[in-house]
Amino acid sequence: MNKQAVIICHNLYEDLSAAIQACPHDKLFILVDEHTQKLCLPLISGFEYLKEAYVITIGAGDVHKNIETLAYVWKELGDHGATRHSLMINLGGGMVTDLGGFAASTFKRGIKYINIPTTLLAMVDASVGGKTGINFNGLKNEIGVFSPAEYVLIDTEFLKSLDSHNLLSGYAEMLKHGIISTTEHWAELLNFDLNQIDYKALQQLVAHSVSIKEDIVEKDPFEKNIRKALNLGHTVGHAFESLALENNRPVLHGYAVAWGIICELYFSFIKVGFPKDKLRQTIQFIKENYGVLTFDCKQYDRLYEFMTHDKKNSAGIINFTLMGEIGDIRINQSANKEEILEILDFYRETMGC
Repeated sequence: MNKQAVIICHNLYEDLSAAIQACPHDKLFILVDEHTQKLCLPLISGFEYLKEAYVITIGAGDVHKNIETLAYVWKELGDHGATRHSLMINLGGGMVTDLGGFAASTFKRGIKYINIPTTLLAMVDASVGGKTGINFNGLKNEIGVFSPAEYVLIDTEFLKSLDSHNLLSGYAEMLKHGIISTTEHWAELLNFDLNQIDYKALQQLVAHSVSIKEDIVEKDPFEKNIRKALNLGHTVGHAFESLALENNRPVLHGYAVAWGIICELYFSFIKVGFPKDKLRQTIQFIKENYGVLTFDCKQYDRLYEFMTHDKKNSAGIINFTLMGEIGDIRINQSANKEEILEILDFYRETMGC
């Protein structure tokens, strides 16, 4: 898998121009959703080198991350003369970069694309690492391919139009990166003021977070080994996300991951000795900032069933990434149903639901 170039932008006009010039093309397309069309496209639409670009607009939100939207993008590309030599720019959050990357990677067996993530979640997670895909059959990211963008351009200027819920959603992935890296970075994230945001300081934190993910992806591009570290919080988190979607009360991905981190750090505590004080500190931070997903014990079996469909599983065994300590990653850890029910009990008791 080719390594994508990640650029922390100081001048988006110049950085995007250089990225486009490095990708020779016959036609240029820009994919946006209904939100980024209004809030983010105006920041680049005046760039003269984009004046011939055709804009494709899709519905906003994870409910549109499906095969119908994918087919619409393919049709728009085909109807407006895209060839194997065309180039697509995905301007949006994780839904746009995931679906747009998958559309580009499969249209005429693959056209080049550039990601410009506009949410914190997309900057530190979705747009970096080459994973693309859509939701299918009620399951998150069930269909997709590993296919990296040529370039990922990260400019925190876009975050100034982002609401606090979406900012927190991305911050959960940054917290995960802190937990799998160093105590210093984990503590720095817990102490960052999310109420009075210093965007210059945030850009530095984002750059650090992206470098952690880049380093892991470079070592293990196809998630055979250490890249599984990036799944911390996601085995339970994806189940929470799927349950919420099924019950018509969808939650943001990062919120589900934050709640999943509570469960999986508790499992780390009982299974591999993750320190109790750091478990408590992390839980307190998540409780204060992310609230709670409520469910009752009658939904345990459904949550367990969602976990059995997780892509990380092998031979029917539910696979977890656990932590022995901050930075001490333990991949390929398994749990039986009894242990998972205990984890869910702990979550409900701790979160008061």
